[in-house]
Amino acid sequence: MKHETANTQLSRRQWLKVASCSVGGLALTGLAPQASQAGLLSPRIAHFTPKAKRVIFLFINGGPSQFESFDFKPELKANGGKKGQNKGKLLAPLYDFAQHGESGMWISEAFPHLAKQSDELCMLNGMTGPSRAHPIAIPMLHTGEFKFQRPSMGAWVLYGLGTENQNLPGFFTIKPTRTFGGPANYGSAFLPSTFQATRLGWSGQSIQTASISNLQSQHGLAANPERTALALAQKMNEELLGQTADVRGVIDSLNLSEQMRDAVPEVMDLSRESKATLDMYGVDEKSTDDFARQCLLARRLSEAGVRFVEVSTTGWDHHSGLDKFKSKAETIDKPIAALLADLKQRGLLDETLVLWSGEFGRQPETQILSGKETLGRDHNSTGYTAWLAGGGTQGGLTHGATDALGYKTVEGEVHLHDLHATMLHLLGLDHKKLVYRFGGRDFRLTNIYGNVVQEIIA
Repeated sequence: MKHETANTQLSRRQWLKVASCSVGGLALTGLAPQASQAGLLSPRIAHFTPKAKRVIFLFINGGPSQFESFDFKPELKANGGKKGQNKGKLLAPLYDFAQHGESGMWISEAFPHLAKQSDELCMLNGMTGPSRAHPIAIPMLHTGEFKFQRPSMGAWVLYGLGTENQNLPGFFTIKPTRTFGGPANYGSAFLPSTFQATRLGWSGQSIQTASISNLQSQHGLAANPERTALALAQKMNEELLGQTADVRGVIDSLNLSEQMRDAVPEVMDLSRESKATLDMYGVDEKSTDDFARQCLLARRLSEAGVRFVEVSTTGWDHHSGLDKFKSKAETIDKPIAALLADLKQRGLLDETLVLWSGEFGRQPETQILSGKETLGRDHNSTGYTAWLAGGGTQGGLTHGATDALGYKTVEGEVHLHDLHATMLHLLGLDHKKLVYRFGGRDFRLTNIYGNVVQEIIA
């Protein structure tokens, strides 16, 4: 799946002609050379039979502690308070662990609802990454690179498979972070701009006030004036379609925005859900309401045919205040468990890959800040935890392990590039063949690295 970069340019006159007809400047920025071929978002045939059709990525921003969540370390508990390998003292896990489900998976008491879904989880306790610094690790997780802007995971997936619903964007990101990569984390870089995400809100904003830019009409008025402008833009540019492919990209973007006006409000309307479903997710409960709405929206978008949905939660960078981890976990535990149960009861979990991950994990020692010991943990990229569910993965499996104290991975290592390669494989895409030629060389999500983790595939 390879394309050459087209050498087409818009003349100044053509550009002014198109831009003057834009609807509020909709999608006229970041035009990529290849973005304008008709049917870019049409469904494509995968390299081989896929196990999953779509992805829901739950991004746990900040680096959640595996010692308080999913990596049981009895030796760390027994040796708490002793001198660590670095500057701090070994910090025993703050919460008790127990085995759950038929698999006997170890899960912390901080996640009682997810514990009931343990047999759906494929736990990766041997994760490793390239950096313990947020500005590097977050872009790496999202794009596979940090040195210069690369297409995001969702953009690559959409490029490889197209979308299942032409009336909705194929890639959504809900309340993403503005920092450490910002829009680049869900952008398309040198891929056609058609493949970048549609953003709903920002991190820190209530999901109930979040909106999609340029979708809502000003002052709640009907969209008729903009519809008229769209028709005019299409008519005026009809003569240009045979001259340059770039104009097609502008019109495709305008068409998508127009189609979204009807389809997006419908799929975002949670009032269509039953009270039982809303209660299951924790909608209208103080601690869970915001993330519950995000998870429920992710299910609705996925069910409607959106190929890749990212949901973000922040506040997991516990250099101090680790005693608040349990209350933080409470905000996501019930909604995520409900998402898995809801997908399963609708027959969607087997074909939907759910990924839960931060950019890295934490150290087994206490954090030293300004020479003082705090109740917190520093970053750790040499051994941490992520998990997958559905989408052709082995539920109830714990794969990989860190050493007895949790400093580094010693068994079943899954590097970030391996995670990307495995995700693409489950979607029916060969990460070595999903390439795009730009600037005289081939690019791919996994760069020159990555191995599919066959052991976790059902």
